[in-house]
Amino acid sequence: MTALMNIFSPEVSEFFNDFWFRLSSIFTGPIGDGSSLVFTKLNFWIFFLLSMFLFSFLHKNKLVRSIYLTAISAFFFYKTSGLYLIILVISISFNYFLGRKIHASTNNLNRKWIIAISAIFNVLILGYFKYAYFFADSFNEMFHSNYEVVNHFVQFGSRWFGEGSFAENALLPVGVSFFTFQNISYVVDIYRKEITPVKNYFHYTFFVTFFPQLVMGPIVRARDFIPQIAQPYSLNKDEFSWAVIQVVKGLVKKIVIADFLVIHFIDKIADSPDAYPGFVSILAMWAYSLHIYADFSGYTDIAIGLSRLMGFRLKENFNSPYKAINVADFWRRWHKSLGSWLRDYLYIPLGGNRGGTIGSYIAIFIIFTFLIFITQWYELLYVYTGLTIIYLIGVWQIKDFQRYVHRDLNLLITMVVGGLWHGASENFVIWGAMNGTALIIYKYWKKISFYENSTSGITHFWKIFITFNFITFTRIWFKLDEDGMPMVMLNQIWNHFDFTWDTFVTVLKTYQVVFWIMIVGFIIHWLPDKVKKLYENLFTKMPLTLQVVSIAIIVVLMYQAIGAEQSPFVYLAF
Repeated sequence: MTALMNIFSPEVSEFFNDFWFRLSSIFTGPIGDGSSLVFTKLNFWIFFLLSMFLFSFLHKNKLVRSIYLTAISAFFFYKTSGLYLIILVISISFNYFLGRKIHASTNNLNRKWIIAISAIFNVLILGYFKYAYFFADSFNEMFHSNYEVVNHFVQFGSRWFGEGSFAENALLPVGVSFFTFQNISYVVDIYRKEITPVKNYFHYTFFVTFFPQLVMGPIVRARDFIPQIAQPYSLNKDEFSWAVIQVVKGLVKKIVIADFLVIHFIDKIADSPDAYPGFVSILAMWAYSLHIYADFSGYTDIAIGLSRLMGFRLKENFNSPYKAINVADFWRRWHKSLGSWLRDYLYIPLGGNRGGTIGSYIAIFIIFTFLIFITQWYELLYVYTGLTIIYLIGVWQIKDFQRYVHRDLNLLITMVVGGLWHGASENFVIWGAMNGTALIIYKYWKKISFYENSTSGITHFWKIFITFNFITFTRIWFKLDEDGMPMVMLNQIWNHFDFTWDTFVTVLKTYQVVFWIMIVGFIIHWLPDKVKKLYENLFTKMPLTLQVVSIAIIVVLMYQAIGAEQSPFVYLAF
């Protein structure tokens, strides 16, 4: 290879040497590094182009295609999570087997036992690998004990693969929340007779492991994705152009907006809120709302675009969430794949809007106990007592009010579970509970609000403003994962707001680029959808050569924003 490079100019030789080094590092580099093949790294794009090159020869045979994509997806997961790949394989195999057993069984009792085994198995995987340390710490805090988590999986794996094969202090395989939820939905949909089992094992492994969405979603439902496996590969020019737009749009969101805001402004404030005037923390949380949207929607834009280039369609995961006019509208627009999953597999089975089940009461008792005793928020006891009295009076005085009690319980349970899905932290539980409470309040408020159905522009603006700021407020608990830190920031805002015009101007000058990015980012987000479609249609109609030149210019300009420090994708931790 070196001798071959010598016949080219030094610049060309340097390019090929760097390319060859990066290509070899994909296969020989660190294992288990969750950031080694993320979308913002050049190594990932070399990996993707190589994968697509081989894919172009193999896609015509559907089984070969599934086996090939399973293999490269398994390698992708291995690079990010190491030998925790074993957990992924066990999870896929067990759920594939249970899906076939449920479908084959004609005895209703047997079917219920199988679905119960599936639920227990998947919840235990998620509970053990994601929440073991959290629950151990909570138990020790409650009972003043000193138990330590023993990573039995690591101990067992080390006996087979040697010491050091697994990270001793990391129980979390990347993407465990996403692939576990996909497995659960597959088995449940078969139980409900909404789909039939996948006949070939490798078609199912491909569905679960498909690498563009494996580690950070969106959560893909079997009934949406599996029928596509039987379809031949197709991609016309318009679809290609649309896919490229999604990829570039996602990269711009992540690199130019999300990373710049968090590195140069948000983290500085969040790490030491007491070092700044309180109003700066408000500016930082506004920036964080833009950051987390740009970060996560940027990832899913890229995943959707890459999937389309490979011939598969993933559903939209975000729909301009900061255009939401109330909390319920926001949760219909934000992380839609998770929201629909929680609705279909938790909220509705608990009774939804119709009523409650014994599961509702068991779940709410566990959650309330957890919030009161684990989080040490003893003030919540007075809140819950007051709410209980209000609901009892409502049941006594209002006809059919019991139905609303059950609906509210189911809503709160769903949102708290959604908070816990994001991570093992009391702050996530509080964040979920706050959003659940807001949804409950809105259900009643919309019945008496005098401007709920108003079409006034001022009213519409006011609704968006209130909704955005409430969501931003709750994200203090989302961003600051250390217990007690949200209250530090809130105390700083309340007791040391310290707003003066001179101080404000100084902050603006110090973080001038940050605020320009925020302004442009929010303006683009709030543009009408028809305006956003204009540039997509314009790009699609361009000749291919002009498209290539345009993308090359955007990529070169975009990568000028990359500094020495890069921020990992937020949802890589979930």
